[in-house]
Amino acid sequence: MFSNFFLKSFRILLFPFALLYWLVIGIRNWLFDKQILKTAEFGLPLICVGNLSVGGTGKSPMVEYLVGRLKDDFKVATLSRGYKRKTKGYLLAGNNTSALEIGDEPMQFHLKFPSVPVAVGEERIEAIPQLLHDCPDTEVIILDDAFQHRSIKAGLNILLTEYGNLFTRDFYLPTGDLRDLKKSYKRAEIIIVTKCKPNLTEAEKQKLIREIKPLPDQHIFFTAIAYGELYHVISGKPANFSHSAEILLVSGIANPRPLKKMLEEHSNIYHLLQYSDHHIFTIDDLNEIRKRFDELESEEKIILTTEKDAVRLQKFSNEIGGLPFFVIPVRHQFLFNEGTIFDRLVGDFIKDFKK
Repeated sequence: MFSNFFLKSFRILLFPFALLYWLVIGIRNWLFDKQILKTAEFGLPLICVGNLSVGGTGKSPMVEYLVGRLKDDFKVATLSRGYKRKTKGYLLAGNNTSALEIGDEPMQFHLKFPSVPVAVGEERIEAIPQLLHDCPDTEVIILDDAFQHRSIKAGLNILLTEYGNLFTRDFYLPTGDLRDLKKSYKRAEIIIVTKCKPNLTEAEKQKLIREIKPLPDQHIFFTAIAYGELYHVISGKPANFSHSAEILLVSGIANPRPLKKMLEEHSNIYHLLQYSDHHIFTIDDLNEIRKRFDELESEEKIILTTEKDAVRLQKFSNEIGGLPFFVIPVRHQFLFNEGTIFDRLVGDFIKDFKK
């Protein structure tokens, strides 16, 4: 509690820097709006998944949702920046690729959808032609976390904003979490309010719509977090979630709050071992995890982590293969039975583009 208060107080002191940041991104957007800075277009459907803020709004699960829905009907590929990878430039994932080479989210896509091309590249305007050269039959590219990268114009922009931290209530870095102008939401064709409570009412939905003020041609949806069945971090074997088990939660993601809330509601006791976002795990970290796990007093105990963290732990397969070390998958669950509407909008965009 005290640390959160200190952090908020410190960020308020950085308000002048937030105003400077707002000015810089405002000028940059103006230059793009006036076409002084140029935007490139490509002759195939580009779907951008992004947000206006830093932190976890659910971009990776949304990319996975789209790939899962589209891969059987279209030749789809993903392109990410590859945040915190140890390589630079364009790289296409292969059989021996690691998270250190392409980043944890792209590695997660690659492991889940091995038949789908997964590429990374800081300069997406250069990476797209390289991806098309390597995979010439590609029909659709999903751009992961590219909403603020205006050098490329996507045909369909899907903007995510978190229910607990709507962009309308946020402020600019470093005082708040916004990395783009609030009014940039107008560039999106679809807005999704993520991490909503599952029992969101129609009245609450309409209140949020009034607050966001979507344009007449914009579509707005609401999703909640849905958790899948546990599986072992190395073997992939499924496991049952025991409410009586003592849990060590290992987290290196931006926003572990929803997962913590789920454990508070569905487990008797859990302990959090928190690392920074996109943390690269070392053998010392693994020793710390094992030490904390050994200190748990219950006879029934497990280690739990996220899918993003799991791909950064794969390199320790020999060390953790015998531990009860499990992954809990996360996905979007569309509320108000509107998932089919969203799917149809995305499908129609691709089909109409190809006509």
